[in-house]
Amino acid sequence: MKNSVRQLLAAAVLLLFLPTVPFAQNLEQFEQNVTEFTLDNGLHFIIIQRDVAPVASFVTHVNVGSADEPVGKTGITHIFEHMAFKGSQTIGTTNFEEEYPVIMAMDRAYQAWHRERTSLHPDEEKLSELWAEFERLQQQSQEFVVNNEFSEIVDREGAVGMNAFVSTDETGFFYSLPQNKAELWFWMEADRFTNPVMREFYVEKDVIWEERRDRTDNNPIGRLIEEFNSVAFSAHTYKNPPVGWPSDIDAVNIEDTIHFYETYYIPQNLAIAISGDVDPVEMRRLAELYFGHWPARPDSPELTVVEPEQRGERRFDIVDQSQPILMIGYKGVAENHEDFQALSMLSNILFSGRTSRMYRSLVVEEQLALQLQGINGYPGSRFPGLFLILGVPNQGVDLDELESRIYEEIVRIQEEGVTQEELDRVVTQARANTVRGLRSNLNLALSFAQAHNQRGDWRTLFTDLDRLGEVTTEDIQRVAQHYLVQRSRTVGRIVTEQEQTASLD
Repeated sequence: MKNSVRQLLAAAVLLLFLPTVPFAQNLEQFEQNVTEFTLDNGLHFIIIQRDVAPVASFVTHVNVGSADEPVGKTGITHIFEHMAFKGSQTIGTTNFEEEYPVIMAMDRAYQAWHRERTSLHPDEEKLSELWAEFERLQQQSQEFVVNNEFSEIVDREGAVGMNAFVSTDETGFFYSLPQNKAELWFWMEADRFTNPVMREFYVEKDVIWEERRDRTDNNPIGRLIEEFNSVAFSAHTYKNPPVGWPSDIDAVNIEDTIHFYETYYIPQNLAIAISGDVDPVEMRRLAELYFGHWPARPDSPELTVVEPEQRGERRFDIVDQSQPILMIGYKGVAENHEDFQALSMLSNILFSGRTSRMYRSLVVEEQLALQLQGINGYPGSRFPGLFLILGVPNQGVDLDELESRIYEEIVRIQEEGVTQEELDRVVTQARANTVRGLRSNLNLALSFAQAHNQRGDWRTLFTDLDRLGEVTTEDIQRVAQHYLVQRSRTVGRIVTEQEQTASLD
């Protein structure tokens, strides 16, 4: 989520193609170059041999996202993702044996302050004393910190693109290295995930607060998205923002985060993919050496919440000093549902590219919209999500007019269907886009790890293409009629203050 509408909509289009697939006939070629194995503790590895250059990309994919967070702990997945860059018991510290007791004493001090602060009748004098003690211990803990040691080590050895992400469905960590530095990656990755520490925890919480202010609290689009998700979902945890609700960010502590790590960062929830000029036999030896001692733990709790059937359209407006924005979401299905591919192709026919129906009609011909984009599987696809539409009206165009025209185009497909030519175009487009995306080591490793964790097998990247090719024009019309209906629709809008004033007059 970025600061401009254009960047947001571009990101939505990019997300649309994440689950697309390469040509099915390439599966046999990939199988010849893919080695996979599972350690005794349940940690799965996928090794993709590509000798195009003496480099390799390393991806640690965790099948845990913000949707898995316990009640009252939203944002904790994001917080732990930050902690993973703070080193370990050996990296980032001058003396961990002395540092650890100070970290835990600091956490107890924060918990005491927070309990008093959220009590029915907080004592201001006691609050001041407790906060002073917390700040003293936090300052003391900083004396042991070696700033940015983890990143500096890998940077010195030629690392490129070190980063991480958290979404509703998943968490990922990745970077690339020269292939002769593979053992360094194994040592450091195993060290930070088997020996994590909550170093600079409350310092990082300040960073997360700033991220929330920048992306949500002070960003009209961010506020719209957060409100939209919380209205569209009444029970499912897709309603929660990955950055966390403010009170949860405030409340979460080190003890909570350690418990979250022990519950969800278990070997069987991780898939590690390595793509590049590497020897699979050597990768397995290093995997056993560095990750083999990580003990298996009980399976994480499964998310069993099922979103109840929506009983009618939900609508809200946010009055803001911003350009008007329109979001429309229809309840959809998870990626493993038989209708997911048809809904994705419907979204592409309506919104993907300059020849799509919505773009051609509403942007080019009628000039009602500056931007129109769609995505199937928002804000995630592990569980049933939304068929989402994002629209920005042209200057002088009323939001009601744009919304009505969008519905007219949907009704047109429901009544008349689509042509085989339109369907062939979006299938070809999806294939070509994926082939381009899988040319890099990093995209290959990330796609394979995601497919394994979320679908059970990296081969689904290829076999899903058969499902895509089996979608018919009748399927497109059927899913449009079944899913894009008013009773399952949520509509959220940013209305400018001037427009609201005018409507009241």
